[in-house]
Amino acid sequence: MRVVGVQHHIQWHDPETTMRLLVPQIEAAVAAGGDLICLSEMFSTGFSMSTDLVAEPAGGPSSSFLEQQAAEQSGRTGRPIHLVASIPTADPSLDTDLPVNRLLVYGPDGLLGHYDKVHPFSLSGEDKHYGAGDAPLTLTILGVRVSFFVCFDLRFAYAFWDLADQTDLYVVVANWPARRRLHWQILLRARAIENLAYLLGVNRVGEDGNGFGHAGDTALYSPTGEILASASEIETLVIGEVDATNVTDTRRRFGFLEDRRR
Repeated sequence: MRVVGVQHHIQWHDPETTMRLLVPQIEAAVAAGGDLICLSEMFSTGFSMSTDLVAEPAGGPSSSFLEQQAAEQSGRTGRPIHLVASIPTADPSLDTDLPVNRLLVYGPDGLLGHYDKVHPFSLSGEDKHYGAGDAPLTLTILGVRVSFFVCFDLRFAYAFWDLADQTDLYVVVANWPARRRLHWQILLRARAIENLAYLLGVNRVGEDGNGFGHAGDTALYSPTGEILASASEIETLVIGEVDATNVTDTRRRFGFLEDRRR
């Protein structure tokens, strides 16, 4: 499976403009052979605590955009295209009055699943403005088992460990600030090495409405921690291949997972 991280800038609180600018980037990702195309956390608005301005209902404009793009690109190419991103979502069916930071996965026939960020980022006050999810998400896409996370989740190794036996590829979408880019780089690599799985971390670039800069550092890591593709500072595509049999073979050679006591 070919995965593509779309390292893009976000127009602050302006979904319409952001999505218009993303269309040619998604088209380029599809033209490059992308099967699983991943955008950033809160891809259309930026990482905002102004939930009264940015939270959308389930099926709102941003999720409709993802759904439409997955369907249109699949129809145009004749092969299944999958899109991933997170959106601030107001869901009245949940046991919270707060919106959630919801990652959505769309395929050619619609929504495949969603994941509500389990670890809100308290340093930014996210825990005061967004409710926490309570369930992981793992999907099999073109024969690859993919588990999904959002930004701050990356700091919690146990969340990745708990899914290792059913995961070939971890995907982490983020708005990770440049001031802590070293943490992003090291933790991505660590999660791949710890779990002997591929890991794709997708981060935005540019300055947000709070004045925080983002360096991107979008990267695909191999099950032994090598960087297979990466980029920083600029809007670009990060493209790489994921092979589930390589995960199986790597785990057979290095039986580290069997030694865990958790």
